[in-house]
Amino acid sequence: MIIFNAKIYTQDRERRVIEKGFVRFENGLITEVGEGTPEAAEGIDAGGRTLYPGFIDIHTHLGLTTGGVGVEGEDFNEESEPVSPQLHILDAINPFDVSFKKALEAGVTAVLVSPGSMNPVAGDICAVSTDGRRIDSMLLRKVGMKFSLGENPKMTYMNRDETPCTRMAIAAMIREALAKAKRYRSDREAAEEPGDLPELDLGSEALIPLLDRKLKAHFHCHRADDIFTALRISKEFGLDPVLIHCTDGHLIAGELAEEKVPAVVGPIMCDACKPELVNITPANAAVLARAGVPVAICTDHSEIPIEYLPISVGVCMKHGLSFEKALDAVTVTAAEIAGISDLTGSVEVGKRADFVLFDAPPFEVMSSPVMTVCGGRIHSFEQTVDR
Repeated sequence: MIIFNAKIYTQDRERRVIEKGFVRFENGLITEVGEGTPEAAEGIDAGGRTLYPGFIDIHTHLGLTTGGVGVEGEDFNEESEPVSPQLHILDAINPFDVSFKKALEAGVTAVLVSPGSMNPVAGDICAVSTDGRRIDSMLLRKVGMKFSLGENPKMTYMNRDETPCTRMAIAAMIREALAKAKRYRSDREAAEEPGDLPELDLGSEALIPLLDRKLKAHFHCHRADDIFTALRISKEFGLDPVLIHCTDGHLIAGELAEEKVPAVVGPIMCDACKPELVNITPANAAVLARAGVPVAICTDHSEIPIEYLPISVGVCMKHGLSFEKALDAVTVTAAEIAGISDLTGSVEVGKRADFVLFDAPPFEVMSSPVMTVCGGRIHSFEQTVDR
């Protein structure tokens, strides 16, 4: 299959823009990207429209809730114990959730699905395609482990008169779990005979890839002090951190730039609905990006519905984020922060055929894709696209 006669934002390392070009793809992968119109081009004439990499939202709870159902359809917070790294998010994702269809209609082709933020250690995080019926085949990669700091875990267990009730206890429980996993790893490596192996500990097993920096540590953190706690713990255990929400980031942008730590900003279209959001501003992404912090933008679906990711980007642009950084924040930079840039995030040979076609600027409220291609599967939203 080939899409031709398109203006292409490749978002590759050179950030090339091909004024009139084509993309060829087979078996779900991009096989050729070029300028001009190839001979005997049979396929889809884009009619001069603009083609971008498929959008990526790297902090969502997509498929963990079912709209209109209530608590029976909620599967993102396991509140029976505060430390639960052994939980696998794939066991909770419902790919028949209508939000997957809405994601495709908004041009979102990949998401990271994370547990909720009630537990200090909540379980693993996976990158998944938004197109499919069986979550096992939609899985792109396991990418991280979810940690939460601040108000959510504190208030969850304080209201139940259980630990943790303070920020100190939250950090202590995270350290305890990581220290236990570190010791477990050492004991396992030191075992010379099968009988010498430590007793199986699924929680520690789940944290070992994090200690080996094969997974990233995603820290839910809003307040500046919580952000610095995330960095403190990461340094203590040699973790690869990602700051989720980073609401106070604009207050400490210089410090975060020095740390060379990425921030995932969002949800954008919300108010200060709890005390730790008092400094929330839609200018956060712009301030961080200008300071040199790698920035991605998220919806935190279902806090903000996934279909409003492009509009969220537009709001950030309204408050100072350049178009180039805005596009990066939901394509190549998002892929790099997520740890899936070898799979998607740019229009390059060998990567997934994930792209979206617009006939208007992509981040304006009146704009919608005319086509989304996800893993090579074409979803057309305007009949006139096919020629």
